[in-house]
Parts: sequence; structure tokens; C-alpha cells
Amino acid sequence: MLGGPLAAQQPMSAIEWLDHNDTVAALRPDGGASRGGPAAPGRAALPLDEPPVSAGAGVPDVSVTPLDGRIDGPVGLIPTSVTGLPVSLWRGSDPARLDRALERVRVERLPAMQALLYALLLTESLPPDTARDQPDLLLARLDRLVDLGSVEPAKALAEHVGPERHPGLFRRYFDMALLTGTETEACARIAARPDLSPGTAAQVYCMARLGDWNAAMLTFSTMRALGEFDSRTEVLLELFLEPELIEIRPALAPPSEVTPMIFRLQEALGQPLATATLPRAYSIADLRDVSGWKAELEAVERLARTGALSGNRLLGVYTARRPAASGGVWDRVAAVQAFDAAMQARDTDEIGDRVTAAWAAMRSVELEVLFAGLYGADLADVQLTGSAARRTAFRMAMLSPGYEAAAATLTPATREETFLIGLAKGTPRVEDAPSALARAVAQAFADPAQAIPETRQMIAANRLGELLLQAIALYASGVQGEHKDAVRALATFRAVGLEDTARQAALQLLILDRNR
Repeated sequence: MLGGPLAAQQPMSAIEWLDHNDTVAALRPDGGASRGGPAAPGRAALPLDEPPVSAGAGVPDVSVTPLDGRIDGPVGLIPTSVTGLPVSLWRGSDPARLDRALERVRVERLPAMQALLYALLLTESLPPDTARDQPDLLLARLDRLVDLGSVEPAKALAEHVGPERHPGLFRRYFDMALLTGTETEACARIAARPDLSPGTAAQVYCMARLGDWNAAMLTFSTMRALGEFDSRTEVLLELFLEPELIEIRPALAPPSEVTPMIFRLQEALGQPLATATLPRAYSIADLRDVSGWKAELEAVERLARTGALSGNRLLGVYTARRPAASGGVWDRVAAVQAFDAAMQARDTDEIGDRVTAAWAAMRSVELEVLFAGLYGADLADVQLTGSAARRTAFRMAMLSPGYEAAAATLTPATREETFLIGLAKGTPRVEDAPSALARAVAQAFADPAQAIPETRQMIAANRLGELLLQAIALYASGVQGEHKDAVRALATFRAVGLEDTARQAALQLLILDRNR
């Protein structure tokens, strides 16, 4: 095993750490409060009928940084002491190769890989040596976070750096502000520095958003005469500036292309677009309580599937009120609420009756790991009698962050469970392996973790981040049936000191059966 900071892994995921430390809570219109609770002290929740412009003439105080493109020092939201990753993990890599790797690596349906990718994207790190003064890697990190639906952390990262430092950075920041409903501050930055505006439409929108209607109308009329707007944006801006026209104009047909600006204007006009068929990042808008609880439930599930939301946020939305109907998401909510009530009451019989249905509900939307993270450790201490309930509780314990502690107390009932307990302890035995895949996993843990020459070379060359992206891709291939790739990926994680990642990835590989 390689020495150094990687050896000290933290069990909390990057997204959970951000939630726990309120790093992005202030970005939410409700001040970080869940639907079921009050807004944070001193902050009012955003009302459902939020006006499209500020009620007063005041403009938020903002500080701006030079538009010089230079970003000095490590950039990230999470300290290296938390992620265990060195600030130099990208220094020796080719920027173009990193961009391609970040864009292509697939982590959908792979919770352990999602957690690792978030750590890579959010940890404090330096850019490649060959691009020290360029924000290319930072922009690629932001793009991937948004692609995963993790808009709030991406916006927080842009704000941490100073979005005014580069036009591409500010454009992304403004789009994220539109998606999260926090564009007032972004507009204030444009008011302070008009050269920051990512386009004429943004300039007009922000003038109106901050209450300067005359300037907005004049700019809109002038730019329309010059042909500055595409037809859709032109119509939406006109209706936004003159809402009385909405009553006499026919409803707009759905747009062929959607941008954050078009999306926000449609919402402001009372003609919001459904997010289900839009890129995942748009689902964040449904968490602002503007589309009803069902849309919020579907959005929180969609975002949770890529690890963009923590289990606590998922549970907060799930338990906010009673299901209004049956079927689909309503059945999942009912199953989880019934199980949660049983757990709160510590009613062993009721827990046994409810756990399998709740597990099946979460399994149907591939949220088993988040569900296990919420209840798995506590469930390991409950003495269940039914075989199905006991088997479910065992799997939840193995998928929880406390899998190793659970392995020390649980008694296996099958050969498979014996193998999983050994794996949770880091010592799976080949003779206990119940399948070819389990034997392959045991191979990765058979010997003390050692880095192959290629791995050592990449680490020595400050290409650890690139190496881990390659390992994530190998693991994804292993999930699809290429067992040798899974072995290589797990061995790589262990060799660089990511033992917890290796064990969680292996347990998920065997229990979740994502290749089904």
C-alpha cells in the first residue's frame, strides 16, 4: 500500500460532507431547510408566488474579482484532509486528456464510483502544470457536476473561486443561478460589471429582475431592432417585460431547445416546462416547491440516483406529507414512510413486516445504497425473525457506511453472507465465494495491496486523478460482466490507499447486481 494521505479515508461522502457543513445550504431558496421543516434562522423561505423582479429598489451587495482568467492556488470546496486526495492529483496530466476522461467516465447506477468522482471533482486541487493559468480543468469539473445534477455544489465552487475571473466561468455561474432560483445576486454582479453579462438577453432580464424596467425596455427594443435575439427568447422577453400581453397571446408551443434562460422565463410567465425530459440539472428547479410535491418527489429521486443529493434530503422530501394517491412514486413514499415509522417506534414486528416492501421500493428506483445509509446501521441491531426480513436487513447493513462494524456483529446464514462478511472485513476467502464474480472479487483482496508499475509511474508523475478516472471506467466495465476489469479497478483502489472505496465498491458489485 502506498503511504500518505490516501490511507486516511473518511466514511462520509463528499455530498454528505457539504450538507453536514452547510457549505451549499445558503444557496437554496429555502435557506437549506427541507420541505418538512422551517427555513434556517434569519432566512425566509422563498414563497410560491415569488415575483419575477425584486420588490424593492435595493441591489444586493456583491464583491467582484478581476476578469483576468488567472486562478491561483488549489481550488475546491472540500479540504484534502477530508477527501484524503493530494492537491497535486492533476498536476502531471494532459489537460485535454483530462477533459475527455471527465466527460466520458460513467457513474450512473454505481454509487461507490459516484462518491469517488464527487471527491475528485470537489476536493481542493491544483490544475495541470501545463495549464496553470487556464481554468479549463475547473470548467470541466463544473460541467461534470452539472451533468450529474449537482448544481448547488457546482455553483458554490464557482462562487468560491470568483465567477468574474473568466467569461466561461461566469456564464456557467449565471446558468446555475437561473436553475437554482438565486439569480438576484448574479444579476447584481452584472449590474456592477456589465461586461460580465453572458449575453444581451441576460442583460435585459437582469435589468428587469433588479427593478430597472425603463433600461430593460430600452435595451430590449434596441437589441430586437438589431436582430440580437432568437425568436423564442425574443417572445419570452417581451412577455416578461409586458406581462399584460400574456392574456391576449396564445400559449407558446414547447421549445425545441431549452436553455436555463428560456427555462426561467417560461417559469416566470406561468408556463413552466416539465423537467423529466430535460437534462438532469433542470430537476433542481423542482426542489424549489414550484411544481407540486409529486414533481418534487420525482426530481429528488432523479438527482439522488446520481448521488447529487444526500439520503437525508431524499428522506426529508419523502416524509414531508402523506401520499395523495397510489401507484408509482406514491407507493414508494408509502412504503418508506411505513418503515420509517416502524423504525422510529422501534417496533420489531412492524419493522420485519415493512422492511422488505421498503427495500423493494427503493430497489425499483436504484436508491438502495442511500436507503441503506439511512437505516442499515440501526437495522443491524434489530433482531428480526422472518427470513426475508433478516436477509434484507443483512444486505442493508453491508451497503451502509458502517458495514465493517456490522460485519463484526452479524451472524451469516448462508455461504454468500459468509463471503460478504469476510469482504466487509477486507479478508474475503475464495473458498467461500458463491459465484465466479465473487471469486474475482476475492482475487483483488487476496494479497496485500500493491501497486503495479504503471500505477506507481502515474502516481509519481502526479497523475493520480487520471489514474482514478481510469479505475472508475474499469469498474463500470466490470459491472457489465468483464470480471478482470473489476479486479483491476478494485486492486487499484487498494493500492493507492482507497481501501474503503474498494470494499464498498466490491460489496455493491455483488449485492446490487446492476448487470441484471
